[in-house]
Amino acid sequence: MKMLIAIVQDQDLDALQDELTEKGFRITNLASTGGFLRAGNSTILIGVEEEKVKECLKIIEENCKSREITTSVLSVTMPGDAYIPFPMEVLVGGATVFILDVVEFIRM
Repeated sequence: MKMLIAIVQDQDLDALQDELTEKGFRITNLASTGGFLRAGNSTILIGVEEEKVKECLKIIEENCKSREITTSVLSVTMPGDAYIPFPMEVLVGGATVFILDVVEFIRM
């Protein structure tokens, strides 16, 4: 058995949850926050039999698409000056997935 830990954008969460549960995957959703943009993310824990890992990864890939957004990053022009917002394009979305071996699984 494997434990998949998928970190996804909140925008992708509903469609991903729907398809995973429809295909029989049991998931736990944890609200989280990204470090760089401080945007809402979700961390999904999925216990998966080894033979279904590829199917689960495919579902995640199909539902979590990358996209570009414009955001402001604060910069300082000179010491003593005020912070000036600096717009920049950032690639967000997609998913980060960690796959861990599960030594023991107990359902009570």
